[in-house]
Amino acid sequence: MLKNIARFCLLVVVSSGLAQTAVNVNVDLNQKVGSYSPIYSWFGYDESNYSTTKNGQALLRQLHDLSPVPVYIRAHFLLATGDGKPELKWSSSNVYTEDANGNPVYSWTILDQIFDAYAAAHVRPMVELGFMPEALSTHPDPYHIGWPLKPGQVEGWSFPPKNYERWEELTRQVAAHMAKRYGAETVSTWYWEVWNEPNGEYYWKGTQEEYNKLYDYAVAGVRKAIPNARVGGPATTGPGPRGNASAYLEDFLAHCAKNKSDATGGPIPLDFISFHIKGSPNVINNHVQMGLDRELNNASAGFDIINKFPQFVKLPIILSEADPEGCAACSARLYPPNAYRNGPLYPSYTAAAMKGLFELADRDHVNLLSMLTWAFEFEDKPYFDGYRTLATNGVDKPILNFFRMAGLMKGDRIAASSSAAISLDSILKSSVRKEPDIDTLATSAPGQTTVLLWNYHDEDVPAPGADIAVSIKGVPATAHRVLLQHYRIDNDHSNAYTVWKEMGSPQNPTPEQYARLQAAGQLELLESPRWITPDNGEIKLNVQLPRQGLSLLRFTWSPE
Repeated sequence: MLKNIARFCLLVVVSSGLAQTAVNVNVDLNQKVGSYSPIYSWFGYDESNYSTTKNGQALLRQLHDLSPVPVYIRAHFLLATGDGKPELKWSSSNVYTEDANGNPVYSWTILDQIFDAYAAAHVRPMVELGFMPEALSTHPDPYHIGWPLKPGQVEGWSFPPKNYERWEELTRQVAAHMAKRYGAETVSTWYWEVWNEPNGEYYWKGTQEEYNKLYDYAVAGVRKAIPNARVGGPATTGPGPRGNASAYLEDFLAHCAKNKSDATGGPIPLDFISFHIKGSPNVINNHVQMGLDRELNNASAGFDIINKFPQFVKLPIILSEADPEGCAACSARLYPPNAYRNGPLYPSYTAAAMKGLFELADRDHVNLLSMLTWAFEFEDKPYFDGYRTLATNGVDKPILNFFRMAGLMKGDRIAASSSAAISLDSILKSSVRKEPDIDTLATSAPGQTTVLLWNYHDEDVPAPGADIAVSIKGVPATAHRVLLQHYRIDNDHSNAYTVWKEMGSPQNPTPEQYARLQAAGQLELLESPRWITPDNGEIKLNVQLPRQGLSLLRFTWSPE
């Protein structure tokens, strides 16, 4: 149905002869806006055991390779009891059990496999301390049922500990083991986050007071083993007018600011603040409509809460899940609003979200460290089934190429304006529902500048593209010749999904087809690299950018 409507809309656009939107983009290399913090280089997933699969290990290596700075990985269920076999929204390590006399028994085999996979890929863990081992749970039976739960069902891993001292000792044992196995210097670069979404209904069945206590004992245990460990939380859901997330986040910060630790009786350590931000896609008139406004409003509300605490305003903020919506394990086949996940709409949305987050952080004077993408891979699922993933059966999806683009940008953010940009305030108020957001983000470093362009709209319907006239001023006089590399993500570039559909959507591709899909999943140049001669320190060029497309213009020259 959606496909037929899209074909009809395309015919309407073509037959009506609508012209492409004319856009002017101006970049000034001499006007610094702020640092280009690599907020993009963070990823996470529920199924921590996928870290050790063939495709999971390959994807971890690719995540490392896309960025010149460290890539951080956050995963759920690191402390859960079980045999280490992953399911949707489930994994386990069996790290903690008790013997017949009730004495703790620690097993490191499965947990070591997960963290060894991180070490082999040279990515860094953001260690999420959760969830509750069966032997420690106040409600151990039933411990694991399977997702999705039926109304009224609860699982034992989501309950508070029956003994907080043993919970503290578990976190100490984990931290001490990691320090011994990987070295004190290595683990000092990690982040340690206590639990996940304790204000929600799924991941935590305790009260807020019990979560605050859980936090106190967890950080006490980690700090006993690693005195300089970077600890934080509370990883709440998106702040805003709906639900309890705003009040929960503010109460947690007040607890850390004003109270004494339940575990130590001293000050409560807090080295970073984490919360989540999510958009809200829907199906409107038989097409997907994204909700960028909700994700950015979540961030804005969270930043406002943090600014109420002067002692915390300079702490790093980790948006430990930042996504177009909230369920990575919900396929588009069963949840039609998630149809954005396979094509270029997902990366163009993410580009607009990243710039919006930079602007919010600048406006609110906060220290934004991360916009963590909650997407990885699901082993042995149908190709392009519409899970929120970076790759499907070892084939990279277009969204992964956005992060490759982001990894090519470095240095300072510089002044870059577009005549067709939608302002931050307008997006916060009404998202991108009328004119498209044709915008840019530019960076500059010695010997190079990069200009990211996108043509984003919430409505996933065919529409005319844009003719963009790009002007880049301030090129050094010594740069007599500049090399342009023009990368593109759209329906026909850096897009294995289009190629897979052209093949007839095979679920068992031949070796030749699979090799072609893997090649199509890589970041692609739109044209051959070419040399440009600046005119009085200015470069001008024209770019045709289709709806939901992205271009990265990378200019390099000798810095001497």
